[in-house]
Amino acid sequence: MSRPAWSEKPGPVTVTAKAVALTVICLLVTVPFLVVVATSLASPEEVTANGGWVLWPQHPTLDAYREIFQGGQVTRAIGVSAGITIVGTAASLTATTLLAYALSRPQLVGGRKIMLGILFTFLFPPGMIPAFLVVKELGLLDSYAALIAPVLVNVFNLVIIRGFIQGLPAELFEAARLDGASEWKVLRHVVVPLSKAVLAVVGLFYAVSYWNAWFHASIYMSDAKWPVQQLLRTYIISGAQLADPSASEAGMVSAPETVRMAVLVIAIIPIVVIYPFVQRYFVKGVLTGAVKS
Repeated sequence: MSRPAWSEKPGPVTVTAKAVALTVICLLVTVPFLVVVATSLASPEEVTANGGWVLWPQHPTLDAYREIFQGGQVTRAIGVSAGITIVGTAASLTATTLLAYALSRPQLVGGRKIMLGILFTFLFPPGMIPAFLVVKELGLLDSYAALIAPVLVNVFNLVIIRGFIQGLPAELFEAARLDGASEWKVLRHVVVPLSKAVLAVVGLFYAVSYWNAWFHASIYMSDAKWPVQQLLRTYIISGAQLADPSASEAGMVSAPETVRMAVLVIAIIPIVVIYPFVQRYFVKGVLTGAVKS
């Protein structure tokens, strides 16, 4: 009896094809990133001589990064993004966990109807104009709360955490209640310690979402309060100079391309640094949380 195709040992042609495909994919991912980093480290003369892009700088310099951190608009935008990401991720993760725990309890009155109502908003999200009018009526325009409150709870993340909690053994909850634990203590001492994997995944989802967010800032915020992603998008599209004017007075003037690429590197680095620490939770957290909903 022959074995299924997926259990057969791959032949040399298959192994070679997989190696070639993997190599091509890796190059497509890494080469653009290396070009961005190399261009941010190149001198203005090299950038001009190579038509705006540099693959290997002959004389690497950090002048573009020094210009960015002179205390101007870019520095302020990075601080805004960092603050929004930290506060927003903590608030969203807390609100999502509390709501998911409540909806996972069978004794919640009307829990099924509430969950259906939440899923309805996932299938039919509000439009841009209604969302803007709500934010305006709440007095959140040009406020950092406008970047957090409208997206505080993501339905997809809520379903993942709820499914994970529902998959926990019911005996744990019964034992905790027999010991006199309240719902808050059950959540704090039983659910949260056992849900570290899914919480790490969802926390990264929220952090990436807040760090990369630019659309809401373009609608609700003035340019003085823009996060770095909106600032970078605007200046790359318009082609304007990103460096702070004080850098010119100090004699530190880089090519516009090097400064833009340096800001792009700074915008990418936080997620690249954080991801390896939570990557091991991805498969366990997402698959386990999605099994039961």
